[in-house]
Amino acid sequence: MNDARMANPAVVIPEALPAILGVVKAAKKGGVPEGLLELVHLRASQINGCSYCVVGGIASAKKNGETDERLHAVAAWREAPFFTDAERAALELSEHVTRLADRAVVPDDVWNAAAAHFDEKQLASLVLWISLTNLFNRLNATTRQPAGATW
Repeated sequence: MNDARMANPAVVIPEALPAILGVVKAAKKGGVPEGLLELVHLRASQINGCSYCVVGGIASAKKNGETDERLHAVAAWREAPFFTDAERAALELSEHVTRLADRAVVPDDVWNAAAAHFDEKQLASLVLWISLTNLFNRLNATTRQPAGATW
């Protein structure tokens, strides 16, 4: 296990933390079930290789009632029978938002699949949440925050 390169930047510059937490709070008010937000957070964190966020995301999801079976299957959600169509649409959106550099845009079919299950406020919540997850992944992975540590 590596030691962190430095403290989390949001701790080093404490003025950043309230702003980030404000967006977290706002994103949770979009009407998307918190369990689904946990799943998209986990998927983006897996893609980005952020062990801090994967471990923390699993712990948070379990506190919110998520099952081990579903958490273990998030990495292979397309092949797993445990997810609803809405969850699948959100997980696919999470992958595309996270991998913008691979495709440059989120394809219309991916967006339209999500829009078939979520209203505009919920879509805003998902996009904010996925974007926040990517911010957290970048802060933690770049500074090598160890999995299981707390700020």
